[in-house]
Amino acid sequence: MPKNKIKTRKAVAKRFKLTKGGKLMRRGAQNRHLKANRSKRNARRSKVLKEIPHNVAKKLIRLLGK
Repeated sequence: MPKNKIKTRKAVAKRFKLTKGGKLMRRGAQNRHLKANRSKRNARRSKVLKEIPHNVAKKLIRLLGK
């Protein structure tokens, strides 16, 4: 008898992306509106995906069903 499958948590799947190398990436904060008040350098840096630390990523990868 196979074990039960783990369902994907859809809220986690929408917010995080798992790369081919196994890193978990997230979007930057404060990227929705009122961007005119921010410096251009700061706005550009917020577009780049950020890596999640490994100890936190392990829990989130499990929620992704992987």
